[in-house]
Amino acid sequence: MSGAQSFHDVLVAHATRAPAAPLVLSPEAGTTLTYGDTAAVAHRLDAAFDAWGIARGDVVAFMLPNGIAAASAFIGTMAAGRVVAPFNLVAQDAHLDHVLRHASPRAIFATEEHATRLRDAIARTGVDARLVVTSADELAVPAARSPSLQPVDPHAGAMLMYTSGTTGMPKGVRLTHANMLHTGRAVAGHQHLGTGDRVLTSLPLYHINGQCIACASTLVSGGSLVLPYRFSASQWWPQVERFGPTWLNLVPTIVAYLLNGPDLTAGQRDAARRVRFARSASAPLPPEQQRAFEERFGIPVVEAMGLTETASLAFCNPMPPAARRIGSAGKPLGIEARVVARDGKVLGAGETGEIELRGPSVMRGYHRPEPDATPAVDAEGWLATGDLGHRDAEDFYFITGRLKELIIKGGENIAPREIDEALLRHPAILEAAAVGVPDRDYGQEIMACVVVKPDHALTADAVLAHCRQELGRYKTPRYVTFVESLPKGPSGKVQRMKLADALKR
Repeated sequence: MSGAQSFHDVLVAHATRAPAAPLVLSPEAGTTLTYGDTAAVAHRLDAAFDAWGIARGDVVAFMLPNGIAAASAFIGTMAAGRVVAPFNLVAQDAHLDHVLRHASPRAIFATEEHATRLRDAIARTGVDARLVVTSADELAVPAARSPSLQPVDPHAGAMLMYTSGTTGMPKGVRLTHANMLHTGRAVAGHQHLGTGDRVLTSLPLYHINGQCIACASTLVSGGSLVLPYRFSASQWWPQVERFGPTWLNLVPTIVAYLLNGPDLTAGQRDAARRVRFARSASAPLPPEQQRAFEERFGIPVVEAMGLTETASLAFCNPMPPAARRIGSAGKPLGIEARVVARDGKVLGAGETGEIELRGPSVMRGYHRPEPDATPAVDAEGWLATGDLGHRDAEDFYFITGRLKELIIKGGENIAPREIDEALLRHPAILEAAAVGVPDRDYGQEIMACVVVKPDHALTADAVLAHCRQELGRYKTPRYVTFVESLPKGPSGKVQRMKLADALKR
């Protein structure tokens, strides 16, 4: 399939050709959602929305864990011509209230676990939304079907996706069918995906990676997803053995926990050898962890990077056996990229500046932006990402940090990622994040927040000695604090600004 299409077009085509082919497999429920099942759900949703007075283009939300119901609501809502708005299951009340008011959905699908929170939020905000309580394993939709599922304009709104809100309240990103399916095709083409491919992905369907990288690429290629409710290090390799995925969709947090998880059985090792590759994105993957994962499990890791505002598409490393560049986000994939200085000058290879992106996956804009907000996309279509980095002479891009997360010590810019990677080279450190804290003499000093591996002991002095060896004195943190966990968004990306705010209190 090629050209501009909608989720309706792609789903109907696969449901016609192979209605009984599996689309989603749920390990916990032991059930399967086929392409034909999904098309039937879209028919029923279309009829239900009509009966409820929810017009095409209206927003319909869901607050569901991964599973058959979440996938049905996600794909079926878009195929029925409505705009889907996935809600974060772990959002704080203030964020949930903001998203509810801002999106103003006409209906919300939720499990009973989350329905109580939503009832309270609806009462607080006064939003007129129909709450539909369902199980995680089957979407509660009336049995009546629409007479015919009408085509959907590929350039119509498909999803209203809220950012993780690391520096304030979440922003609503408006993505079209064409935006999301461009990502799906670019990823499927790059990764050589076909009908025989299957991905194991525990990334939530309320995060852009799970939506566009795992789901959209699978849908356009006619493959299937193994969709556990949530990530479990103890269940990951048994699921690989049971379901036989051909690729794994990872984030660095999952890599870290698998490296510190149980050893594989003989059957699990055999199943791992049949996995073609693992894809890691949503946060930078420390090189040492990538090398350790490949050595231990024998699965090559392809690092990539994307944004909500570009439907999770930006960079990806070449596919094996081509040479990958460890530590790099990869080369532009299905999109144009450049590095610019603060004055807008386009920079050359090796020069650090802000990454800008342009292409068919770039959002059409933020939903209800602030009146005085600077447009996110300029007149020429370039999106300013807020990410700092550079490219090399072979067009590999390296992301060194976020503009808002830079540590400025004594006038010198220090990228937190450099500190993070040095900390993670210590054998007793499971996770780490460096943040800037106020300092009278230097303006900012460096605080290292460290999660120690189970059954390991570590002192602040040992951490500092390690950093002096790895980084030199100037970039060695002034302070070390040990924490049980780091605050993360739904993809596993460390929310550094929230960590910094917590340290100030």
